Amino acid sequence: MIAYCGLDCEKCEAFIATKNNDNHLRAKVSEEWAKLYNAPIMPEHINCTGCRSEGIKTYYCEQMCEIRKCAIGKSLESCATCDTFPCSHLNEVFKFALHARDTLESMRKR
Repeated sequence: MIAYCGLDCEKCEAFIATKNNDNHLRAKVSEEWAKLYNAPIMPEHINCTGCRSEGIKTYYCEQMCEIRKCAIGKSLESCATCDTFPCSHLNEVFKFALHARDTLESMRKR
């Protein structure tokens, strides 16, 4: 359940709310994300089965994530296998999630 960028989907509150069908958590996350991103995010928008899995994604992950679009376009299993690792898009993620970089670097060593 590691996203293309190295984030762990199983730790994402949208994934957790979907997995547990937790409407209280959906409401909490939508309120937090609406404030954080200054966007009209409603509880019904908080549904995701994981970045690389089949099924529903949050709007951002499905439509806007440049990392996901790029990895899919290049048919990559993750960004760890990309020739241009790390790219400018990943470096933006790494600013707030150093563990994602560590995960991808570990995957590159395999």
